[in-house]
Amino acid sequence: MSDQIQFIVEKLNQEPFRKNYNLITFDSLESMQLLQLLNDVLGEIDPKHAVDIREELPEQTAKRMLSLLGILKYKPPGSISDLSAFRQGLVTGSKPVIHPVLHWLLQRTNELKKRAYLARFLVKLEVPAEFLQDDTVADINKQYEELMEAFKNLHKECEQLKTSGLSTAEIRRDISAMEEEKDQLIKRVERLKKRVETVQNHQRMLEIARQLRLEKEREESLAQQKQEQKNQLFHAEQRLQRAQLQLKEMHHAVVDSKPESLMKKLEEEINFNSYLVTEKIPRELESKKNSAYFLQKVVAEPAMSQSDLSVLEIKINEVNAQMNQLIEKRMMKYEPIDSKFSMYRQQASIIARKKEAKAEELQAAKEEMSSTERQMLLKTNQAHELEGSEVLKGDEFKHYVNKLRSKNTFYKKKRLEIAEITAEYGILQRTEELLKQRHEALQQQLQDIEDKKGISGYSYTQEELERVSAVKSEMDEMKGRTLDNMSEMVKKLNTMVAEKKASLAPVIKELRQLRQKCQELTQECDEKKIQYDSCAAGLESNRSTLEQEVKGLLEECAQEESNYRYINCMKKNLEIQLQRAKEEMKAYVSPDPQERRKAIREQYTRMILEQENLGKKLREKQKVVRESHGPNMKQIKMWQDFEQLMECKRECFLKQQNQTAIGQVIQEGGKDRLVL
Repeated sequence: MSDQIQFIVEKLNQEPFRKNYNLITFDSLESMQLLQLLNDVLGEIDPKHAVDIREELPEQTAKRMLSLLGILKYKPPGSISDLSAFRQGLVTGSKPVIHPVLHWLLQRTNELKKRAYLARFLVKLEVPAEFLQDDTVADINKQYEELMEAFKNLHKECEQLKTSGLSTAEIRRDISAMEEEKDQLIKRVERLKKRVETVQNHQRMLEIARQLRLEKEREESLAQQKQEQKNQLFHAEQRLQRAQLQLKEMHHAVVDSKPESLMKKLEEEINFNSYLVTEKIPRELESKKNSAYFLQKVVAEPAMSQSDLSVLEIKINEVNAQMNQLIEKRMMKYEPIDSKFSMYRQQASIIARKKEAKAEELQAAKEEMSSTERQMLLKTNQAHELEGSEVLKGDEFKHYVNKLRSKNTFYKKKRLEIAEITAEYGILQRTEELLKQRHEALQQQLQDIEDKKGISGYSYTQEELERVSAVKSEMDEMKGRTLDNMSEMVKKLNTMVAEKKASLAPVIKELRQLRQKCQELTQECDEKKIQYDSCAAGLESNRSTLEQEVKGLLEECAQEESNYRYINCMKKNLEIQLQRAKEEMKAYVSPDPQERRKAIREQYTRMILEQENLGKKLREKQKVVRESHGPNMKQIKMWQDFEQLMECKRECFLKQQNQTAIGQVIQEGGKDRLVL
């Protein structure tokens, strides 16, 4: 529990809350403050809930929070035995209820923000079935569902684009790079134009170059078309080979079989397919629909607690026990012990189950055979597509396998040698790294020792001196003649150094005294600083305690002020309600009928009577509509049949007229004409 509170306090002190709580101040929060804090967290998840709970009733606050927690699929912990107790604790601001909710919300804030955003558009409005009978309402509901599906698809595409790795910065860089390339190309084209304008007949040469470019593009397109036609020809040859192979297989099947066996095979396939179509597939489809319906029903229901699940399990067990009892009663009533039909029914059910299992096995075997055939055909095509490759058979395949085995052993041997060399290389590399690290550590240690002794850079200077001495020896070998001069110069330098040391001796003594005095002053300064730090720490602790006390008093004052305002508002509401009750009582007791009619009770009584009368009329009307629905539908069907009959008669009449006009003989001016 302490870890839970620690996590809540840490999250509340971070962005975007910035509450500056500690464990003591958070634990000392009142119920109203806890509810307001929970409301602030819910408001961060869904901005619609960013309200002040002092401006609404406690029931409204609890209802709003419970609805949002149901949308976010929050399940109360197992310590809360009943959902009503959880609701009561949420209304009263109980810490055992509020703390787990805050911990759960702060653990997954980003995920819950996304879920709350999607719930604004994906929580489906349940429309009653009687309203959906109206065409307008049904069309609007269908359009609403289509828009919901479109939103789902767009949201998925948006998430895919976010996770696809495409960034606007990269796109902008690509665009800027392409613009720079475009500018460079424009400049190059301008330079080329200026160079070409100085050439004679440049227009004619440009026209020829343009025609050459067009011919090259045409040549490329023709080559592409040729390649496409080759591919089409290759695919057509493959299809022809597959068709010839199928034809050959069918010929073999026909040659080796008789008409009776073929008919028997076809009958077996027809029986199997009819069994799949009439029995197996409809049953599976019905079971899938039922499972989908139940899953949708479960998804539409609010979040359930462990107590609700236990109650449902108890109900399921009771219903199963009742079903078993009813089945036993039915068997005892309709199927006596000495009846023979029970044995046949059991055998029939066993055979039906075996038939269904064999049908599933046959279907799975057919699917596996078809997939294997497709893979074999694909591998054959790939082998034919390879240049100079053929499918090996017999001794060639054995020779090829032996060759592969020898190559495999040679490959494994070389791979083992490479692994050994790699391991040795790794060891040597690690040894080199260790030696480098030891060298660096020794150098660092030597440098630290030099710093402690006050001779920093001694080793470097020694190396430099050795190098200089080596150079000096070389120079001495080259310039041996100047050795005496250099020795004299060294003597002079030594005498000068001795003189300088003698002159600096009193200064060094004075410097030693000053160093000792400086050490004493430094020690005294450190002691004074320690005293100052301790005094400042005490004052700072006192100041922090005073600040906490002031802050607590301010919060207590604000709490008392909010309580005063809340009590004052409640008092005003109660006074208004009392005044309304007095007026209602006065109007209800008044002997004047006009005043009594103004009473709210009388108004509601009249409205209830009117609604009851309206309900009776509507029920009578519904009864009449239900009684006349069947005859009316039958009459509509009869009229539609009558309309079809009359239309058929009209068409027959028109056809008869057209047929009578064919083949008539017309006499005009002494001549006979046959009209066909």
